[in-house]
Amino acid sequence: MKKTLIIATHNEGKKRELINTLSSLAYKIYSLKDFPELPEVEETGSTFKENAVLKAETISRLTGELTLADDSGLEVFYLGGKPGVHSARFAGEDATDEQNNTLLLKLMENVPHSQRKARFVCVMAVAAPGIKTITVEGSCEGFLATMPRGTRGFGYDPLFIYGDGNKTFAEMDMETKSRISHRGRALQKIREVLMQF
Repeated sequence: MKKTLIIATHNEGKKRELINTLSSLAYKIYSLKDFPELPEVEETGSTFKENAVLKAETISRLTGELTLADDSGLEVFYLGGKPGVHSARFAGEDATDEQNNTLLLKLMENVPHSQRKARFVCVMAVAAPGIKTITVEGSCEGFLATMPRGTRGFGYDPLFIYGDGNKTFAEMDMETKSRISHRGRALQKIREVLMQF
């Protein structure tokens, strides 16, 4: 019988990426969409790790199930690490990806290429009743485009150009992105962790 694994997210794009990598493991995977009665977990942490642990432990406590949560975001060096933990609500509490991207581009207007460095960070936490919560981190560096490009992905993907390349995450196919992205790197590590349960 397959064990249950809850992915603590409502984000469809994130859920797809996670299931894509974890579907070969012996788990029946659910997301928060399958538990409409669960409360929204307030991300009150000041770091990605604090938020990931908070989400994983809260949902695990409420359901009694093994839970995987992540907190990730974009850090722009020119902006002192912003949007950081506020990536999803950079332009306001219920901001869309488009609004967040528009605000970021506005703040980076006329900033030369050499100062457009950015990195994506992802911290994943696995929590289960009676065990110590485990966290892993993945990150990847690149720089910001001057306008959105590509139709794939979500969040800041249309603005983030990986490494010294010329493709944004939103211009890459899922397989390529999953191999090199912050979430992809954290996922490979968390996959090892989940295999031990």
